[in-house]
Amino acid sequence: MPSTSRTPVPRVVVFGLGGTIAMTSSNGDGVGPTLSARQLVDAVPGLAETGIEIEVVDFRRRPGASLTFSDIAELAAAATRELETGATGVVVTQGTDTIEETAYLLDLLHRRPEPLIVTGAMRNPTLAGADGPANLLAAIQTAASPTAREQGCLVVLADEIHAARWVTKTHSTSGATFRSLDTGPLGYVLEGTVRLLTRLPYRLTIPAPDPAEHANVGLYTVTLDDDVALLDAIGPHVDGLVVAGFGVGHVPEPLVTTLTDLAGRIPVILSSRTPAGPTFTHTYGFPGSEQDLLARGLIPAGWLHPYKARILLRTLLTAQAKPQDIATGVATAGGLADPTTWPWPTPTNTDDLLETEAVDA
Repeated sequence: MPSTSRTPVPRVVVFGLGGTIAMTSSNGDGVGPTLSARQLVDAVPGLAETGIEIEVVDFRRRPGASLTFSDIAELAAAATRELETGATGVVVTQGTDTIEETAYLLDLLHRRPEPLIVTGAMRNPTLAGADGPANLLAAIQTAASPTAREQGCLVVLADEIHAARWVTKTHSTSGATFRSLDTGPLGYVLEGTVRLLTRLPYRLTIPAPDPAEHANVGLYTVTLDDDVALLDAIGPHVDGLVVAGFGVGHVPEPLVTTLTDLAGRIPVILSSRTPAGPTFTHTYGFPGSEQDLLARGLIPAGWLHPYKARILLRTLLTAQAKPQDIATGVATAGGLADPTTWPWPTPTNTDDLLETEAVDA
């Protein structure tokens, strides 16, 4: 007798946050985020033919530049609730200005196996060749695919699938702006099918931060013949600092004393201002070199981009992580330590997750 069982229809929840993908103009003066998540979904050619059930949530309607940590933490919690009730995956549409940061924050907070996908557009809907519909279609197809499970938060644009921890925006206007410079994309959406060429070897997640906690984390980019007075002015106002140094982690010698003092009071991460490549730990030995600075208490970022290092540090501080766990966490996220040293284990399947949530409760 033939089986009557059917494969469940994938259900994807689309959260709209605004951004270029949702921008139009009523007076021809300049575009702003006006379109709802439903309007975005309804404008996608071929979506109905995929057979994917779509639900929409108008979560925010803001430019990407105006999103906050609080917005993203609330979004992560809302996405988790949808996945707990049976959604196959979640898609977030937002402005591309901050995708490389918001996606990484979501990746740190997303503890479930289902796909969480972030997408956007470089050309708004009023322009010829607007890329929003194609990006949204590919993102929804990725969120509905079993292939994308256990990969944390992914960024999907221009039919490329990138890991949130590695992707960065490399060009201010190009439709191919999102790149993973050190690794390349994880895969592609081809003919409506998700094709992963490689998979993340491990995931790193953090317990949800305390909403009552706030941390100011600065990002200081060193420059030629830098004036220490600028760094001195920042120091008293931050709870943590990321320094984007030259090359593999170098700073001008006049900054060394101030950085030493700061590292004795707050966590200071040493990263590189170059677009790709890691910081070193023990190659150069001059004053202001990576070896010198690490001996003074700075924390090496390794492969972690300065923008993402700031996201990680602020999240750890608001989660009230211990100082030793912050140092270990940054080293692990930057590829300088074995992932088993990560202080907050990530459940590897739904059963483990439910058991962890029961313990936390």
